[in-house]
Amino acid sequence: MDSDKNVYTEDDLRLLEQRIDELIDTVGLLKNENTSLRQKKDKLVTERSQLIEKTEMARSRLEAMISRLRSLELG
Repeated sequence: MDSDKNVYTEDDLRLLEQRIDELIDTVGLLKNENTSLRQKKDKLVTERSQLIEKTEMARSRLEAMISRLRSLELG
């Protein structure tokens, strides 16, 4: 059996520890970014809903005005 495959140097362990620390930092950054993006998405969904509601109200008012104008033309 080749026992050299399982021998790790102190440098190998330091490098591994450094990479693990970098991964932990990256995961933390990604969690923060994910939270921020979810909050922005929720805000945009709310704004979209409000805009749809305002558009429907404007459409309804415009249709009512057109209907009144038509009734004036016929009357």
